[in-house]
Amino acid sequence: MASDNINKVLGTLPEDIEKAGVDNLAATSVLQQRASEIRAQRINWQSYLQSQMISQEDFTFISRFDGGNAQDREKIVQENPLQCAKTFYNLLGHISKDQTIQYLLTLVDDFLQENKNRVAIFREFARKRRESVWAHFLNLLNRPDGFIQNMTSRVVAKMACWSPPGELMAGSDLQYYLTWLKDQLRMQGNEYVQSVARCLQMMLRLDDYRHAFVGVDGIATLVSVLSGRVNFQIQYQLTFCLWVLSFNVDVATKLNKFGVIPILADILSDAQKEKVSRIILAVFRNLIEKPEELEVKKENCISMVQCKVLKQLELLEQRKFDDEDIQEDIDYLNEKMNASVQDLSSYDEYVTEVRSGRLEWSPVHRSEKFWRENAQHLNDKNYELLKILIQLLETSKDPLVLSVACFDLGEYVRHYQRGKHVLEQLGGKTMVMALLSHDDPNVRYEALLAVQKLMVHNWEYLGRQLEKPGASTQY
Repeated sequence: MASDNINKVLGTLPEDIEKAGVDNLAATSVLQQRASEIRAQRINWQSYLQSQMISQEDFTFISRFDGGNAQDREKIVQENPLQCAKTFYNLLGHISKDQTIQYLLTLVDDFLQENKNRVAIFREFARKRRESVWAHFLNLLNRPDGFIQNMTSRVVAKMACWSPPGELMAGSDLQYYLTWLKDQLRMQGNEYVQSVARCLQMMLRLDDYRHAFVGVDGIATLVSVLSGRVNFQIQYQLTFCLWVLSFNVDVATKLNKFGVIPILADILSDAQKEKVSRIILAVFRNLIEKPEELEVKKENCISMVQCKVLKQLELLEQRKFDDEDIQEDIDYLNEKMNASVQDLSSYDEYVTEVRSGRLEWSPVHRSEKFWRENAQHLNDKNYELLKILIQLLETSKDPLVLSVACFDLGEYVRHYQRGKHVLEQLGGKTMVMALLSHDDPNVRYEALLAVQKLMVHNWEYLGRQLEKPGASTQY
């Protein structure tokens, strides 16, 4: 997927969150099906007038507008644009019945869908009233009804994305909305999750909103949801969000700190749908192309190699794809990853493995020469790698990761003179000792070995003692 210019690329995508072919119709199917049912209903506006719940002015507008066709509606809007916003705001603010609010929100959504320039009507009305254009809608996100929340979210996304550059959503309103979207993604069993993701896809096309989403810890949420069991549609939509985020150089530079490459590599290895493979390859390409720092490009390449992406590219090349961009991305990624492997030092490989959090018994761990030459480098960048290893002891549930991390910490202590002191200061000794009672025998063994390395000064002597069955260990 060519990615020279995001505006050019995104310009080829549909402006609206619904007009993207058959694949995307499923994306808001629950919301859209409900909306179709709600449109078929009829609201008795007369009864609202008679009970004095709405004014004569609002009744006149809504009964004409609701009863007309597209041409009639356009004529009504042209006659008195601000009355549209005034009536919609009044009715949404004064009517409490869920069914009527559902109907009104669907009406507002269709109102904007017919002509995206109508967003300006709400902005102009709010400006004249010196009110927030967003407050009326953001309040509706707190309603308990799922349809009301998610139809409101659609309206807010359209208004936020179809506003001119100087009048974009900002500040606490934007933070509130993006946090709401983020929380809805995390919500277990949310039947509207595809609609939530669709709104986010739309929002993240604008760079201002990308920065704000990163600010509410949005990347960690996307990665967390993708690491769970989600269907291919959600995989596609959330990876699309990562893709548009990766066009921002700053975001692309730090994206893999959130473990994006390992998670997407896992999804790629199981992906059955072409669109999921395509969007993952596009993210990988951006993670090499977009960062300006050569070290970050290299780290991302090595991370992809370690996550077996080269093998996946081989398998993908055997399949026939309709989209020529896929082959272009495969060729690009192959070239860059193979080049990174050529000048890969064992320490580079080790750093990338530790940062990925996916430790395994790769050759460097068991290499005496590697530890002799590199143990002191674990102190670099304020003990970055040591801190990651210690954190893995605390958070990982994988016995393999725990075993390798214990072994590495022991080797660090053995080969770096002040290692014992540094590890105690960082809390590593306590974490290793806690694993002496772990359920897994391999973890217990490696933890015991690491503790002995921490306590014994004469390592060679300990090594000889361990080789003798039944020998007592000297501390």
